[in-house]
Amino acid sequence: MNTIGHIFRLTTFGESHGAAIGGVIDGCPSQLKLDFNFIDAELRRRKTAQTAVASQRQESDHVEWLSGLLDGVTLGTPIAFLVCNEDANSSDYEALKDVYRPSHADFTYEQKYGLRDWRGGGRASARTTLPIVVAGAIAKQFLKEKNIQISAEIASMGDLEQARREGDTVGSIVECRIMGVPAGLGEPLFGKFSAELAHAMFSLPAVKGFEIGDGFALAKMKGSEANDIFINKDGKITTATNHSGGIQGGITNGNDVVFRVAFKPIPSIAQPQQTVNRAGETCEIAVEGRHDVCALPRGVVLVEAMAAMVTLDAFLLA
Repeated sequence: MNTIGHIFRLTTFGESHGAAIGGVIDGCPSQLKLDFNFIDAELRRRKTAQTAVASQRQESDHVEWLSGLLDGVTLGTPIAFLVCNEDANSSDYEALKDVYRPSHADFTYEQKYGLRDWRGGGRASARTTLPIVVAGAIAKQFLKEKNIQISAEIASMGDLEQARREGDTVGSIVECRIMGVPAGLGEPLFGKFSAELAHAMFSLPAVKGFEIGDGFALAKMKGSEANDIFINKDGKITTATNHSGGIQGGITNGNDVVFRVAFKPIPSIAQPQQTVNRAGETCEIAVEGRHDVCALPRGVVLVEAMAAMVTLDAFLLA
């Protein structure tokens, strides 16, 4: 499954160390004037080599638009684009091609397909998230015209500098808010807005947790504490609180949609670890090469992009 979405759909292609990364966006509304500077700015938020704790891979991330546009305006036809890989260094991974890195997708990919692309993780690499940012930037521009805005921020993160010094990595949590969402988005029972968000977020690399509103804290509350009481505010029906995170019965209620996404620590660490190779022999590895210390802050734009795609898709389905 390399496609996400129902009407606004993104199909991605490419591997970390292949010739290029790219995507095809189907179902994008026509007559949307794209701001390419904004798309480039979003890509810079995801870009590597911007801090000492990020991968030092040097990529220009220049987008080549292949179809679906005329003078920068969407035609309503499939939008195809690609970004060439310019700084892949496969030699960093040569020693790991027969070894299963702990908590990576090496073993599971090989079990599923019978082989794997060991060069930088192949399709399991964070490099493959680039098309998500492109599609999300386009979705954001459409939503902006509907006065819907999306903003995410770091809710918590480990000590990056200490982890880097120790050859280790840390986990993190992103909190995202979708503002201006109208009531009524989402399809019960199996197309809930919350379920679509969860599916999108868990499609991102390293995501291990997701909650909406007060999330797991609701399990410790009483109904009298957790219920969002309806009120009439200035002639508009709303709620006094937002414990539900803007979603009730899987459908948006007009409040801000608020959710959090937990990222596990990046599994590529420089510290020695015990593992096994393809022959089942015990061995020790220390992962060298260029790797992030944490999924954030680069992951923040990924959460926003996925949220934008889900929101636009639900808007088109409504």
